[in-house]
Amino acid sequence: MTERTNEGAGEEKLDVAGLLDGEVTWTLLGTLYLRAWESRAPRSILSDHYAAEALARIDHDFSAFERRLRPRSNQYLVALRARGLDDWGAAFLARHPDATVLQLGCGLDSRMLRLAPPPGVRWFDLDMPDVIAVRRRLYPEHDGYRLIAASVTDSGWLDQVPADRATLIVAEGLLPYLAPDEVRRLLQRLTGHFTTGELIFDALAPWLARLGKPFRWGIRDAREIERWNPHLKCLAQVPFTTHATLIPSRRYRTLYRLGDRIPFWRTMSQNFRFTWPA
Repeated sequence: MTERTNEGAGEEKLDVAGLLDGEVTWTLLGTLYLRAWESRAPRSILSDHYAAEALARIDHDFSAFERRLRPRSNQYLVALRARGLDDWGAAFLARHPDATVLQLGCGLDSRMLRLAPPPGVRWFDLDMPDVIAVRRRLYPEHDGYRLIAASVTDSGWLDQVPADRATLIVAEGLLPYLAPDEVRRLLQRLTGHFTTGELIFDALAPWLARLGKPFRWGIRDAREIERWNPHLKCLAQVPFTTHATLIPSRRYRTLYRLGDRIPFWRTMSQNFRFTWPA
């Protein structure tokens, strides 16, 4: 997938060079690139054709991404993680068709489009101002969908999100980049602001987070969060290898299933689902 895609041909390309710094560009576009790559599989796990369409609209040389990201294997890490969170999100919206959804550190993720929420849902995507500037060009706001440009560690932005409905909070690919105290304060603010809802996110094992930049926080067991935030109750803790049977490639499916038998490999990345009561 080193070549430019044809989707969006004829449209003006979005030049991100002047909008993002180098490291943000790699993080933001790298995830998008992996989802777009995986969407082209004959039996795609995530089927994120929105990612492929967005990628085609960005004026950027992606030739280095294949060498650095190794998408033939790493595409499954991203797809399995996102698929697990999507499934939880879809189930929540089926139970709460008039819910509020808040996605933290949204990047260029197309979850709002993939889940196609009912008309009564209010959806808020939040990220840093430079990221939101790019996102506005790719996924414009409309009725029921708003973008918030702010750092997730700031407190003022939360006042922009009403707290009068059951709320689904999604934090994919975000919390491992925050310091432990920042994670604790963020979750406390969220459960203090919203009356009831669910929180779904991914996290790394502590040993992986300790390897250093860019990761800063990891968790081994959901009970750690329950101890320092008694409002939260864990509903599920799922290793990323759980859905390895969805991988279409026999080679990588076998590799992931073998890895599922090795505790440190199976739990190096997990999805978590928490709830808090009314």
